[in-house]
Amino acid sequence: MGMVPMKNVVITGATSGIGLAVCESLLLSGHRVIGIGRSAESSEKALSYLISKTNDADITFFNADLMQMEEVRIVSAKIMEYIDTNWDGKLDVLINNAGCVRSRYCTTKEGYEQQFALNHLAAFLMTYSLINPLIKSKGRVIITSSESHKGMKIRWDDLMFTRFYRPLMAYKQSKLANMLFSFGLNDRYSVYGIRAYCIDPGLVNTEIGLKQTFGIVSLAWSLRRKKGVQPDVPAKTYLYLVESDKHPVGLYIHKNKPKEYSSYVNRENADRLWKISEKLCSIEFGRFQ
Repeated sequence: MGMVPMKNVVITGATSGIGLAVCESLLLSGHRVIGIGRSAESSEKALSYLISKTNDADITFFNADLMQMEEVRIVSAKIMEYIDTNWDGKLDVLINNAGCVRSRYCTTKEGYEQQFALNHLAAFLMTYSLINPLIKSKGRVIITSSESHKGMKIRWDDLMFTRFYRPLMAYKQSKLANMLFSFGLNDRYSVYGIRAYCIDPGLVNTEIGLKQTFGIVSLAWSLRRKKGVQPDVPAKTYLYLVESDKHPVGLYIHKNKPKEYSSYVNRENADRLWKISEKLCSIEFGRFQ
């Protein structure tokens, strides 16, 4: 493990793809991990795999459908209790990695478009819910974003794409929202030692575009993913951000280095989305709870 101190890490979307690869690399490096999976079945499968790959792995899974805000609230309360009991109330890193792609307009129980709900609002609400243990550790928040945020604008008059639903545009908007959230989080919480980052994992061969999709979206992803790298490649960047002694420079990170991001990611747009997101999640971040 070298001289890297052991870190306490929570990661969403931990049972497959990039999330599972990140869990494996974290555990092999001796860190303590809480993984969040969508179902008990997927979590058990991931746990069996990770235990087979790592000796004395310190990993615990919780299950929740994070596109439902109520489930984010329930699971984050359980995680808070676990952190207080087992990790002395300290969380070093929160990795908001869970994400989805959809072929058609689908909503959550709250009536939110599913890509916006899972890819952005779940990360927003999860971070809010775990902000105190992050402050206690002067921790980091890492979000899985994408190059697809570039060339996109927030559809302020119809955030949920209720009119003329275009799956790829809704996905791109959610990845832009990740960037704006990270920008806004640094604006508000860097004073407490917290730092937020978005990762561009590049094109990765995962099943994200095949889950609950069909038709042209499913076909396009089936073809495109073949050109992608294996999930253990971007996992190295997550590990770098977890283990770096000091907060690395940059907001948007690719292969351990800062990368240019859209000029649309600025304070005005970040603040506007922040206020809307608070309203949609029925919360108010405040400064220090």
